Amino acid sequence: MSEILAGLNQQQREAVTATEGFIRVIAGAGSGKTRALAHRFAYLVNEIGIMPGNILCVTFTNKSANEMKQRIRLLTGDNDTGYISTFHSFCVSVLQEDINAVQYPKSFLVLDNSDIDTMLKVIYEERGLTLRHMTFARARDMIEIRKVFKEPEYYEAMIELPLDKLHQKYLDAVETEDIIFYGYLYQEKKCFGLDYNDLIKFVLYIFSVDEKIRRKWQQRLEYIMIDEYQDIDELQYRLMKVLCAWHKNLFIVGDPDQTIYTWRGASVRYLLDFDKEFPNVRTIMMMHNYRSTPQILAAANSLIDKNRQRIKKDLTATLPGGVPVVYHHARTGKEEAEWIAARIKELSGRGVALGDMAILYRAHYVSRTLEEVFLKEDLPYRIYSGVQFFGRMEIKDALSYLRLIVYKDDLSFQRIVNVPKRSIGDRRMRFLQEYAQQNQCSLYEALQRTIENEIFKNTRATRFLALIERWAAGYHNMPISELLSAVLDQSGYEAMLRTEGSQERLDNLAELKQSVYEYETTCGEEATLEHYLSHVALLTNTDAASGSNAVRMMTVHAAKGLEFPYVFICGLEEGVFPSRKTTTLEGMEEERRLAFVAFTRAERGLFLTDAEGRNLDGSYRYPSRFIFNVDRHLLEYTRELDDSLIAETKWKIRGSENSLAALSGVLAFQVGDRVVHSIMGAGMVEEVDRDHACYLIKFDHLDTRRSISFKARLAAETNHG
Repeated sequence: MSEILAGLNQQQREAVTATEGFIRVIAGAGSGKTRALAHRFAYLVNEIGIMPGNILCVTFTNKSANEMKQRIRLLTGDNDTGYISTFHSFCVSVLQEDINAVQYPKSFLVLDNSDIDTMLKVIYEERGLTLRHMTFARARDMIEIRKVFKEPEYYEAMIELPLDKLHQKYLDAVETEDIIFYGYLYQEKKCFGLDYNDLIKFVLYIFSVDEKIRRKWQQRLEYIMIDEYQDIDELQYRLMKVLCAWHKNLFIVGDPDQTIYTWRGASVRYLLDFDKEFPNVRTIMMMHNYRSTPQILAAANSLIDKNRQRIKKDLTATLPGGVPVVYHHARTGKEEAEWIAARIKELSGRGVALGDMAILYRAHYVSRTLEEVFLKEDLPYRIYSGVQFFGRMEIKDALSYLRLIVYKDDLSFQRIVNVPKRSIGDRRMRFLQEYAQQNQCSLYEALQRTIENEIFKNTRATRFLALIERWAAGYHNMPISELLSAVLDQSGYEAMLRTEGSQERLDNLAELKQSVYEYETTCGEEATLEHYLSHVALLTNTDAASGSNAVRMMTVHAAKGLEFPYVFICGLEEGVFPSRKTTTLEGMEEERRLAFVAFTRAERGLFLTDAEGRNLDGSYRYPSRFIFNVDRHLLEYTRELDDSLIAETKWKIRGSENSLAALSGVLAFQVGDRVVHSIMGAGMVEEVDRDHACYLIKFDHLDTRRSISFKARLAAETNHG
């Protein structure tokens, strides 16, 4: 046996040595798929003698590509690793060689978001647009949607139209969307720039019009391998299909249970239907998990088994038995965070490094309570792919408003006097700083004293002062939570974020409001604004990330591809995880896949937590359906749930599932069906009102019909007639 095959299990060896034809590897979490890919590349090069430059290996991130290159160099002893890259990086390689086919220079630009924003600024200035017409974030999204979905042939205008004709198309545009879209295409062509969407489109176009170039690349790439195939989108699929058409050697690896990027255009169908699209497909199942204990895998298998859109499979553990998966239902969010902190201290006391523990959550705002408790308990932590809660821009801005109301300090003033924009820019700030220095007063006082000066004409400085003064006069008699809501509303701060389309920042502000509300209920009458600001100052001034030995906190999306000895998944509540934004059955399946990804990050210990209580809007918190999706005997409950809570939660979940089914076009009942209501008795469905998500039912004992929600408990009548 060659060294390359040594140490591989039967399924991995089968994948590595299956070199010819269309091969689909279904690789479960922790089954060693990256290892199999690297060894297959090395097998092709070292054992068969294929030149590395004739192999394309596609990964989904540059980080993955670099890791793959390192692995392959170690296996082959050769620095030549062929084409190991993302789809977009590979397209850049093609265009650097062949973009002359569309009269673009080989020195074309690959545009990033800052480049795009620079182009948008030019367009907005030329055509008198403002952020009220459309924010840059929305404009970028709009451009992408038009390029990918609404006008997929847009690239023909970029390639075929002369620059002056494209410019005229931009000048003739009247609607805001058209102005921005055609202005952007013109700006792109003028500087020979291509964004990410253009890269694949241009390559596909060149391949379609120039057979010689297409054939060159098809013949060059004798073997094509694609990792994370469950995450490919339509354009990537089309490109891959063209490239493999000559040698017909395509090797794909993926796991349909880890499709978590449908919002970016990914479709699990490309993986599930691979054998329908290509001839004589050989499917290899890699189900031996080398990462997690049998207990963790059993819980993960039980969870994902509730999805319908998948290939039926179960991961098999290779590790010896460990400890049960623990579920803790907390009375409050604070108690949930304290329980997690206590478990981490226990593990740390047993010799587990803090860096071997990770806390995963659905969205960044969930970290707030955790951070407060960890700071109080002096537990070091690091937030990945995010900023510590009280260090986030919008949180610091909101707190600066509150601080300015009380203390009128310079730091707070400088931070928020022009946020949102009030035309108090650098020139006017220099004026205030000079006045304050000469008169030994604060910047706020300087503004008060000079407000009538000509320099503040045509600014919103007067309104700003009036707001601060009004709040300063009345804050003693207001709950802090009410004051904060008024500040964020009346200052225009929340409106600014809505205009920018910053939903994550708005979510963080909602969480800040929740934290203030909790602080008030904890402190009672002692909850003064001064006390609260002192409390927060202690949190913001603490160094939370002391060195590398710190607990890691991150979203589940950020944790994809990572693994940790001990994992805590918190915030497992309906409306949090699964997200309240889930509106379809397909979306709920994706949320469950996301939970599956979270479960399978754990190697030795897995802890699931949620908290009851009420949200700021008064709604009640219920445990996530994903807790109930796991067979009861597979979880160790720290306390039994009340029967009433279980019944309420299951009723809420059932209602949610009925609504999702209805919104997805799948209704339990149709017009003419006889149904039985648990209270109203038997009746007939006379109409279905999808707009209001209800059935119009004529019950046998009533003279008029009733509108009954899709969420209601209805059963088919079995004994009628």
